[in-house]
Amino acid sequence: MVEHDALRATREAYDAAASTYAQLFRDDLRDRPFERAILNAFAEVVSECGNGQVADLGCGPGHVTAHLDELGLAAFGVDASPTMIELAREAYPGLRFDVSSMAAVNIADGVLGGVLSRWSIIHTPPQELPAILGEFHRVLAPGGHLLVGFSASDGPSHPTQSFDHAVTLAYRWSPDHLAAMLRTSGLAEVARMIREPQPTDRRQFQEIHLLARKV
Repeated sequence: MVEHDALRATREAYDAAASTYAQLFRDDLRDRPFERAILNAFAEVVSECGNGQVADLGCGPGHVTAHLDELGLAAFGVDASPTMIELAREAYPGLRFDVSSMAAVNIADGVLGGVLSRWSIIHTPPQELPAILGEFHRVLAPGGHLLVGFSASDGPSHPTQSFDHAVTLAYRWSPDHLAAMLRTSGLAEVARMIREPQPTDRRQFQEIHLLARKV
């Protein structure tokens, strides 16, 4: 498989920033009650379907993978950055972490009860996102759930907007536009959570979490 320039740039940028990133964000869920709530809801709906195997795609240093494990899911992490995966394995030696691109994960068709994509699509160029969503659909079992988190664009008239992320180029998405892309990929929206920016946030963007089910 030929590696896209955006993927290579993202992997290299996160390899370089991995240690700093892990230190900054290892405990970030502690101060994010709304995000913990949507993760709890995700864990419940996945468990109710009887298949608790979940892939945290774009897992970074593994702290959210570990949180999903604490919620009772059989969670494992996947990230394109080898350095991130090294840090995750060191921090959580009892969990599985694999190096892979989201565009071609080493997971069989239809085996997962859930996929978490927490701010992992933001570095994907818009023209490449349908293939990523198709991969999410491929690995999910029928009735499996996807939870995707991202930053919102400035409104419906802006389906996508690029912005200068601290690590590398990133994209914001209109929630309605991304929900429509999920539907096209065979993933029906179940719920969404919108968190308004707070004065202490690094960026003044809405945070969106879309929960979808494979139909």
